Amino acid sequence: MNETYRTILVERATAGYAVVTLNRPEKLNALSIELRTELISAIDALQTDPAIRVLILTGAGRAFTAGLDLHKWGESRNSAGGFELDVTAALARFEGPVIGAINGPAVTGGFEISMACDVLIASTAASFCDTHVKMGLLPGWGISVRLPRRIGLSRAKELALTARVISATEAAAWGIVNTVVPPEELVPHARALAEQMLAGVPETLVVYKRLIDAGYELPMGEALASERKTARANNGRVGHDAIASRWAGGRTSLES
Repeated sequence: MNETYRTILVERATAGYAVVTLNRPEKLNALSIELRTELISAIDALQTDPAIRVLILTGAGRAFTAGLDLHKWGESRNSAGGFELDVTAALARFEGPVIGAINGPAVTGGFEISMACDVLIASTAASFCDTHVKMGLLPGWGISVRLPRRIGLSRAKELALTARVISATEAAAWGIVNTVVPPEELVPHARALAEQMLAGVPETLVVYKRLIDAGYELPMGEALASERKTARANNGRVGHDAIASRWAGGRTSLES
């Protein structure tokens, strides 16, 4: 089932994933109040749909998103169009994996949104840039926290304090993105990755993502203890017959 909003497109694939496309190509998918409102609404709706367990986020046209619509800055700053319309918070509410399929430039707020995805696939046409320092603004959607954790403090400071553009190839070398593919392969690659994820046990897909995220925020010793506690509670509920059946299915797929 496909849904069309004014500024985004939503495709619910029968395989169990959804593709959400930012759809203001003539404005480089700038994050207007309307687009953010629709995007948050769509993500929250997908979270409540039991048939959708993986989300792919991409952009139409030649940009992922150019960031906040600066023509509407006064309106955004003085209304709920500011931090309250936080797409990254909506992505965090989606319990399944979020795959960012970055088709073009991801600038400032777009960079922040991409960093809130669980896995990033980038087109060779993609690039990343954080222009907060040039605008005299500070980020509020998490890039000052997520980027240093992803690539290290020194590299994160370089990108933040120079506002330079980093290419998809360099972003992959620095660990910002997982894979770089030609533009025509971007969404098919993301779809294939989603289907690989969907081959797992549905509830484990959610719990394992949560376990990784929680452990990443803890010191090593606490994270290991938390993992063991969570694993004991989860694994004790899995019966021998279920394990045997899943193992047989996995072995068959490997042999085929």
